[in-house]
Amino acid sequence: MNAPLMHASFRDSVDRMFTHAAQLMDLGPGLEEKIRVCNSTYVVRFGVRLRGEIHTFTGYRSVHSEHHEPVKGGIRYAPNVNQDEVEALAALMTYKCSLVELPFGGSKGGLTLDPRAWEEDELEKITRRFTYELSRRSLISPSQNVPAPDMGTGEREMAWMADAYKRLHPEDINARACVTGKPLRLGGIAGRVEATGRGVQYALREVFRTPEVLKRAGLTGGLEGQRIVVQGLGNVGFHAAQFLSAEDGAKIIAVAERDGAVMNEAGLDITALQAHMRTTGGVRDFPGASFEPNSARALELDCDILIPAAMEAVIHVGNASALRARLIVEAANGPVTAEADEILRNRGVVIVPDLYANAGGVTVSYFEWVKNLQQISFGRLERRQEEARHALLVDELERLAAETGLKGALSHGFKQKYLRGADELELVRSGLDDTMRASFQQMVTVLDGDPRVPDLRIAAYIVAIRRIAASYDALGL
Repeated sequence: MNAPLMHASFRDSVDRMFTHAAQLMDLGPGLEEKIRVCNSTYVVRFGVRLRGEIHTFTGYRSVHSEHHEPVKGGIRYAPNVNQDEVEALAALMTYKCSLVELPFGGSKGGLTLDPRAWEEDELEKITRRFTYELSRRSLISPSQNVPAPDMGTGEREMAWMADAYKRLHPEDINARACVTGKPLRLGGIAGRVEATGRGVQYALREVFRTPEVLKRAGLTGGLEGQRIVVQGLGNVGFHAAQFLSAEDGAKIIAVAERDGAVMNEAGLDITALQAHMRTTGGVRDFPGASFEPNSARALELDCDILIPAAMEAVIHVGNASALRARLIVEAANGPVTAEADEILRNRGVVIVPDLYANAGGVTVSYFEWVKNLQQISFGRLERRQEEARHALLVDELERLAAETGLKGALSHGFKQKYLRGADELELVRSGLDDTMRASFQQMVTVLDGDPRVPDLRIAAYIVAIRRIAASYDALGL
């Protein structure tokens, strides 16, 4: 993409948005500063012998707030990871967890490296050594600090970290809960891989269930037929696009990636596009779509909804005025800079903010953490009992139908669905849906209840800050 013009750093953008919200609140003396600042950031430099020599890596783990413990936040592997970025992400995690009512403080971590430059066995050695460095500083622990996947990491890296932690702490019965986002057979939870994208879908469904928000965006009807542009077809962007198109009937008219953008006004086949990317390494030459080598131009297409799902600051002062979407859903962290946010707000564009829109990942991570502490899968105790009670009702209804001569009272399809107890995936999706619904309506209540609150982002920050302030008050601070 084209390099953005000079703008506030990611951390400055987060702080400016926080300050805007805090100024509308009656916080006690010094409390605003206490909530805003990062508690601590650890920088570790460690060596690993690889390819016949010692390579030194720089890692970060930032703890923004410990008003609840453990603190929670992902670990990313990327060449541009730095302290400023990690601290901004940690702050967002604090506000995000507070907004969706998770009992976590905020944290974030990263390693400055390009994971594509290393073989799998080399990445494993690096990850295990990084885990050791975190562990000896209590920066990975089921009760104190719980990492998760982020950009450049996934189930594989979380499995290595969990195993390394267990080897360092063999006496810890809750060792599996030291990280979330693990493979299912190593203590993970059904639905975690899809969680952030699924949360984006649930967020959009709630937007379209809320007439006053739709009116602000100048949109009508439901999700079916809405024209969507997605920037970034990684884990989050793929699942969001796939669910919205396959389950809600939306049309993904464009996808922007590293090598360019592909467009089709009739809608793209997201599954086929992902398969094409795996085969070719990019979106170029995808059948049935036009190609634009400058992927940034896809953000400026005429569409109903724009979903930036890749990285920070893709919408900035240099392109905000050119965007034509009426609704922007921040599936990535910090995709809209503070300057661009103001430009878009003044134009009447509705932004569903990152601390809400991409909270699906940490919400399902919470479910996984609870599952690990409970040492039992969700649904295992009650599923068959639930099926038995449903069967009692069905049997009684069918007996009454037979006695009264009523035929076809219960269809076969209904009985199949009703008689099956909920499995872990269904329970996870139910819990995520409930979380996204409740959090959105709390934001809307603040937005509608105070004329000084200009948009959903500031409303979300106010909801989050109020809860953090109440926690500090209860602690006597």
